[in-house]
Amino acid sequence: MKWTSALAIFTLFWVFSAFFVLPFHGRRAEDADAPLIPGQDRGAPATFRPKRVLLQMTIAAAVCFVLYYIAYVNGWADPDVLSGRA
Repeated sequence: MKWTSALAIFTLFWVFSAFFVLPFHGRRAEDADAPLIPGQDRGAPATFRPKRVLLQMTIAAAVCFVLYYIAYVNGWADPDVLSGRA
């Protein structure tokens, strides 16, 4: 696998990991002690820590990419078989 292909696949895993990571973050604004600002969604996080979210996304993407790469190297995820060419 070329390094550019690996980078593209890792980037896809990284972006998709946001859908897995974001729902698990903190208390809702409704449950926090601070008053709601007019127009604020009650389900929004009370505090948002982007560095923490990015780190968790990177860890989740790295784990998924390693599993994919192991499957690729062992032939379990052969591109020709998956595309129907073989």
